[in-house]
Amino acid sequence: MNVLVTGSAGFIGANVCRVLLAGGHSVFGVDNVNDAYDPRVKDWRIGSLEKLAGFEWQRADITDRESMARLFRDRRFDAVVNLAARAGVRQSTENPWIYYETNLTGTLNLLEECRAAGIDRFILASTSSVYGVEEMPFSETARADRPLSPYAASKKAAEELCYSYHHVYDVDVTVLRFFTVYGPAGRPDMSVFRFVRWITEGEPLLLNGDGTQRRDFTYVEDVARGVLAALNKRMGFEVINLGSDRPVELRQVISEIERRVGRKAEIVYQPFHPLDVPATWANISKARELLDWEPRVSIEEGLARSVDWYMANRTWASRVDL
Repeated sequence: MNVLVTGSAGFIGANVCRVLLAGGHSVFGVDNVNDAYDPRVKDWRIGSLEKLAGFEWQRADITDRESMARLFRDRRFDAVVNLAARAGVRQSTENPWIYYETNLTGTLNLLEECRAAGIDRFILASTSSVYGVEEMPFSETARADRPLSPYAASKKAAEELCYSYHHVYDVDVTVLRFFTVYGPAGRPDMSVFRFVRWITEGEPLLLNGDGTQRRDFTYVEDVARGVLAALNKRMGFEVINLGSDRPVELRQVISEIERRVGRKAEIVYQPFHPLDVPATWANISKARELLDWEPRVSIEEGLARSVDWYMANRTWASRVDL
C-alpha cells in the first residue's frame, strides 16, 4: 500500500514508518516538526528515515485544512495512519486549545479528506490516558468518559469522531490505545529519556512521588508492529489496546538504568503530580485475538537499547532541552 503517516518525525511515527517500509509499503510522511519538545530529536529521526528507500515526506500541519486538501489532491493514498498529536498530560493544562486543534480538528481534516478521496482505511493513535482511574487491567470495554486531562479528553473526542465517520461514510477505522511507549530516540519530555540522561550525566533525577507508581511500559518497535498488524486487517470499527501487560514501578526502571549505566541516580523527590495516575496496565487479549500481536521486547532489553542509543548519540543528546 501507499500509506500516509502523519507525525512521521515523532517518536512512534518514525518507528511506524520504518516498520511499514520493511513490510514492503511505500510511506509518505507529514510532520510540522514543532517545538513541543526539542526539534533536534525529530531532525535525527527524519534524517534516519530519509536514508530508506520508499520514504518521502514534507513539512505540513494537519490542522491546516488547505494544506491537507492540496496533499490529497496531489497524491493518492490507500490508507492513513494518524500519529500526529499534541501529547502530554501535564502540558495540556497549560495550553488546551492547541491540543484540541491538533488532536481533534487535525483528525477531522484527515477524515474529511479520506471521505472526499474515497480512502476507507484509517488508523488513529490514541492513549491509555482515556481510561482515567479504572479497574485494572484496563480493558477496551471499560468506561472512558471521565478523562482526567484536556489531553485525554481531546483523544477520546477524536475516537468518537472516527466512529462517526465509520458509521456515516463506512470508513474502516482502528483506534489503537498506546501504553507508555519508550525506546531509543524517545521523547525527551518522558521519563525514560530523562532518567537515562540524568543518571548518565550525573544530574539530579527529578522524581514525582516515591517511585512506586507503575506504568505499562511498551517498547516502541512492538507498538509499530501493532500498527502494521492493524493496517493489514479490516474490522469495521475497533478500539484495541497496545501495551506490555507487565506494569513496572518507576523505581525499578531507575534501578535498571543505573545498572546499565554503572552509576547511581541522584534522586530529588517531588510531590506526586495531581494529573498522574497511580498505575496503568493494559488488557491486551483483544490485540492477541484480532491482530495476533504480542509484545516481544522486555523492559530490561528495551531499557538496554535506550541506554545504548543515548551513549551512541551522547554528544548532541546530552544537550537536548528536557
